[in-house]
Amino acid sequence: MIAGALALHNGDGKRAIDHLAASAPYELGQTNSTFTFALYPIYLRGEAYLAAKHGAEAAGEFQKILDRASLVGNAAIGALAHLGLGRAYALVGDTAKSKSAYQDFFALWKNADPDIPILKQAKAEYANLQ
Repeated sequence: MIAGALALHNGDGKRAIDHLAASAPYELGQTNSTFTFALYPIYLRGEAYLAAKHGAEAAGEFQKILDRASLVGNAAIGALAHLGLGRAYALVGDTAKSKSAYQDFFALWKNADPDIPILKQAKAEYANLQ
């Protein structure tokens, strides 16, 4: 997972995808502790697919997270998965689904500080959707 995150940070989506393949058997993690890495490999893989411009695959990864709300709990990746899904749908040209996913993200962040960089970026991306 760390190697995948580093590759993603360095802008190498394909290499990140390759590194994250090893985590697939473990990506649902353990849920019996106060902190878990459950779903983080899936989130990183979704981000890697976005970086590699593979929108359909990215959407599939983010949807996996949204389909497992009981594992997400209040982890940030639950909200960020909506944003990733919006970006993935935008990448494949599905504007209606993209707007819906962005709106879901905004609903979760409605009380957030409006100066948070990821929120500002998401609002700008949403404004650019046709």
